[in-house]
Amino acid sequence: MATYILLLTLTTEGRAKMLEDPESLIRAEAACAADDLQFMGLYGVLGAYDFVSMVEAPDNESAARLSLELGVRCGAHIETLPAVPIARFEVGGEAVTGGERTERALPSQSGSRSRGHR
Repeated sequence: MATYILLLTLTTEGRAKMLEDPESLIRAEAACAADDLQFMGLYGVLGAYDFVSMVEAPDNESAARLSLELGVRCGAHIETLPAVPIARFEVGGEAVTGGERTERALPSQSGSRSRGHR
């Protein structure tokens, strides 16, 4: 299954639903559940989006169907992003396994200052 990140921004109607019934988004997510979908988390966030949800779906079509249905049910504009595990990327011709991790100090941690920071 593939992982998808859903970025939700409530519409005016969605905000009214949330004020009236704070559990409406959770119920909308449950109503959209299907055997081929797995909800991994739902988070309220600060910034440009109101909520972020992570789901696993078998394909883009299933993720798009979920996004549309969830948006209609909870009153939200949803931007859906396919997420690729970093272990699948290649760096310099070698796969990044995620098993080894190199820690590098940030300039402020190493005591050196980069230009422009005084």
